[in-house]
Amino acid sequence: MIYDVSLPLSPALVAWPGDPRIERESFGDEVKISRWCLGSHAGTHVDAPAHFSLGATVDQLDPAALIGPCRVLDLSDVPLVTAKVLEDHDVSDLSRVLLRTDNSRHWDKDSTTFDPNFVGLDETAAWLLLESGVKLLGVDGLSVEPEEGDGRVHELLLHAGVVIVEGLNLSAVPAGDYELICAPLRLEGADGAPARVFLVS
Repeated sequence: MIYDVSLPLSPALVAWPGDPRIERESFGDEVKISRWCLGSHAGTHVDAPAHFSLGATVDQLDPAALIGPCRVLDLSDVPLVTAKVLEDHDVSDLSRVLLRTDNSRHWDKDSTTFDPNFVGLDETAAWLLLESGVKLLGVDGLSVEPEEGDGRVHELLLHAGVVIVEGLNLSAVPAGDYELICAPLRLEGADGAPARVFLVS
């Protein structure tokens, strides 16, 4: 079974407040071509350390971190992901972890409006993941931390070299182990890039 857990990119897709919206312009009659204008963090996307001026750009990320075994954790009905929440799941010795929360239910109902009450991680959760050796963290919100976050969760993870994947739709994916294929656009010098993400059971 192959799950495409990427959000479809279109002008209707919601953007983080203040980020550029997706624009599309089509040309030609018999031969079609189109111009797309979108932010580096549009839809399902990868954050590189350069997002917080902490090093590597998206084209410098190690592809080995983006492809390989991962585990999807079911954190439904959790308003905030904390270390205490994660302690109920075994994340030791995992290189890649994806968190399915109520955010995925939101994508199924409405991908056009921003929900300021989306589920994110606090610093205790970030520290626990770092101590567990996680190298890639995927979340189903447009940010890894709540809207009111001060960037500290991003900084902790990115400074440690953790690849962050945001904007996943995991609503159809049961908790468990999968093979992850995450392919961000190879945008030279970019702080992030939209990505196509597949899970193979």
